[in-house]
Amino acid sequence: MAGALEQIQKTAEDVEPPTKRTKSTEAVRPSNRRRGKSLPPVLAASAFVGYLILLLLLRSNRKIKGDLATTIYLQRREHPWLARSMRWVSWFGFRPQSVVLPASAIGGSWLLGFRLESVFLLLAWASSLASFLTKLVVRRPRPNGPLIRISEAKIRDTSFPSGHTIHYITFWGFAIYLMFTKTRNRFVRWIMVAVFGPLIALVGPSRIYLGHHWLTDVLGSYLFGMAYLLGLISLYRRLRGVAGDGEPDERGR
Repeated sequence: MAGALEQIQKTAEDVEPPTKRTKSTEAVRPSNRRRGKSLPPVLAASAFVGYLILLLLLRSNRKIKGDLATTIYLQRREHPWLARSMRWVSWFGFRPQSVVLPASAIGGSWLLGFRLESVFLLLAWASSLASFLTKLVVRRPRPNGPLIRISEAKIRDTSFPSGHTIHYITFWGFAIYLMFTKTRNRFVRWIMVAVFGPLIALVGPSRIYLGHHWLTDVLGSYLFGMAYLLGLISLYRRLRGVAGDGEPDERGR
């Protein structure tokens, strides 16, 4: 009997630590989730502060060392396929496609029953208005000079920030986010990433290569675009009540 009691006690002692560890793990999970939910707003605020610093710098000093050197460096790569690729990347940001494609995406989302998502896509598209208003404040001239090759295009406004870059990051970046949260079809998800991921990554270099923007225009646009996108995602998650591991919508199968 004594041997049996000792065996039971030993078994209980062996089982107890995992239980404690499980409770400890469960206690830590909420704090991890809180940190995960607070990270996007912090990153958004940091990116926006960086954008404001660059905006103030460019408003007081229109010429930044490195802008011209970067343009010359990129434009020295004179390959027909590279020039065509850069023009193709920027093509989505010119009218009428810059209006038709987002409007079609918003309308299609609304017709499919994703009403809140349609509203947020419209808010993502509204980043172009912020870009336009910033241009009115900064009024930075477009790249020019004998050392720069400027591709022909219908450009009507000033240089800072890059409207193409902001539009690609905010609208198509949010569209990719929605695709990953609203559908379980992996093929559809990765098709979206394969098409628009490279466009988002390359739109900045393409604007410099074509001679339409300076390096600092593009850097500021990436900062503002990331701040706007992360802020929009945070607001969307708050309204949807989505936790860190939310399930895709059943309609997106």
